[in-house]
Amino acid sequence: MVELILSRDERLDLRGRAHHLNPVVLLGAAGLSDAVIKEIDRALNAHELIKIRVPADDRESRDAMFAELAARLGAARVQMIGKLLVLYRPKPDEPVAADKRQAPAKRNERAARVGRAKPQRDEIRRTERRVAPRRAGGRGR
Repeated sequence: MVELILSRDERLDLRGRAHHLNPVVLLGAAGLSDAVIKEIDRALNAHELIKIRVPADDRESRDAMFAELAARLGAARVQMIGKLLVLYRPKPDEPVAADKRQAPAKRNERAARVGRAKPQRDEIRRTERRVAPRRAGGRGR
């Protein structure tokens, strides 16, 4: 896969959204193994925007690891601060099942047959709120 490239405005928006996030994946001494990449991929599928913490002290090795990770996962590097990396990959579009689209209509049909149909918005009567009359005399006297 190829690393995803973002515009400046998209990157700034994602940096703001990622500010409050905690790191989801912490790389260990084993480094970038297949199991770690699968875990990061799963986290990206679930959240789109994640933070990763890398314990490596060498800056060049960290940058190379970040670049390899983004390229292998097809994600964008939003921000790199010290040992933290913010990755973004949009969620894949999920097709909407036909059953889910028709479920509320079927439910209303069944309820109408039984006689328990929900009233439509314009059929709902609004009742006036009753307020207790104020006492004469005022406060603190």
